[in-house]
Amino acid sequence: MTHDMTHEMTYGTATGCEEAARPERDRDREWGRGRRTAPPGRSVLISGASVAGPALAYWLGRYGFRPTVVELAPALRGGGFAVDFRGTAQLTVLARMGVLDDIRAHSTGGGEPLTFIDGQGRPLAVMPPEFSGGEVEILRSELSRILHRHSLTPPGAHPIPGSPPGGPATPEYLFGDSVSSLTETADGVHVTFERGAPRTFDLVIGADGLHSTVRRLAFGPEKDFVRHLGYYVAAWDLPEDAADLGARPVGYGEPGRLATVGRTPRRSGERGYAGEAFCVFASEEELIPGRRDPRARKQAIARAYEGAGWRTPELIATLGQAGDVYFDSISRADVPRWSTGRIALLGDAAHGATVGGMGTGSAIIGAYVLAGELALAEGDHHTAFDRYERTLRPYVTRCQQGGRGAGEFLAPATREALDARNAALNSPAAVAAMLQQGQDLSAALTLDDYPAQVAAAVRARW
Repeated sequence: MTHDMTHEMTYGTATGCEEAARPERDRDREWGRGRRTAPPGRSVLISGASVAGPALAYWLGRYGFRPTVVELAPALRGGGFAVDFRGTAQLTVLARMGVLDDIRAHSTGGGEPLTFIDGQGRPLAVMPPEFSGGEVEILRSELSRILHRHSLTPPGAHPIPGSPPGGPATPEYLFGDSVSSLTETADGVHVTFERGAPRTFDLVIGADGLHSTVRRLAFGPEKDFVRHLGYYVAAWDLPEDAADLGARPVGYGEPGRLATVGRTPRRSGERGYAGEAFCVFASEEELIPGRRDPRARKQAIARAYEGAGWRTPELIATLGQAGDVYFDSISRADVPRWSTGRIALLGDAAHGATVGGMGTGSAIIGAYVLAGELALAEGDHHTAFDRYERTLRPYVTRCQQGGRGAGEFLAPATREALDARNAALNSPAAVAAMLQQGQDLSAALTLDDYPAQVAAAVRARW
């Protein structure tokens, strides 16, 4: 969820600004023996500091690039969903980053079973925790803090084996600002910001989510790439006086709408924490203005649940006391090509699916692949971008299929579909088949060992 969007820019480090002022030939001379095709100190602007952005900044910094991350929010965002990682590829990348143990230490403890109930609170079916919790689950805000902190760890603490002295760089973070224009030239991308002074970077990466600013500026309007899948999702924290609502994880569904409540064990020690609400409802209506405006956002959610049974009116009433309310369409991004010139997209900006598309794990893998290919391409960003997309696109396209069916599974449009969903959840064989499908998807990618390949390439040069 977002913080108050105050317009204050904060700099994480001045390293990028100092380096940008140095002549390029001096930077080349420090790395190599004369002019090289790919100065390892190439500057890269990354838009977005949630998950994909800090992950990419980590890898690029270790490979000798000079990453700068710009983020609209005044600080790392708090709140948000729990996200999970599953499958060998995702866990391997986290381990190679050195963050897997830290993520496990901050884990929510895994998902909990969600009991679907009728209007009188009687159980109808149970959704197993494996459906949402993966192999390790963590609050998105916790994950963002871990990745941000890790990217700023002095490079010598986690060097890439074989990197030359002075190669790794610490990322620069610019909070409270946003990209306002991108102009590609023969030698770089000239970038203007909403608040900061204009700068020029060798490359620009849009890691700024489903509603990406970089994609809009460099590729075209959002409507050309983002498709609404007929559902919306909302989430907010319950007030203290509604603690009994979140006492157990339950979900009440009617055709086209679901309201769930529950608690995240990891947050039990937070002052005033009473649980959270998570709602999914069907609507073909365009509600984007409601997503932007906090009051309209709450009104749109309330209208969607008018006349609902169980304790839904009581739940919806808590919106009045809610601070941050997450509200968005269940949509997917389909971008025919993830790069144009010196600009590329990463994570949800390239292939997002709001719910059920394994977007967080895909973003971590994408950052790993993109940075590795850039490091191996020796300055040929066209080759790097092509190899990055060829490696990742088949995997994320399959992941997106899960996002397409998430709304229909959680809030089936008809009573018959609701009954069929509940019957499937009450069938051990059907549940096993659905879980196996997810495991097969998670295992559908084999990754190169980029750190080892980069280290070998560096040793060969030196």
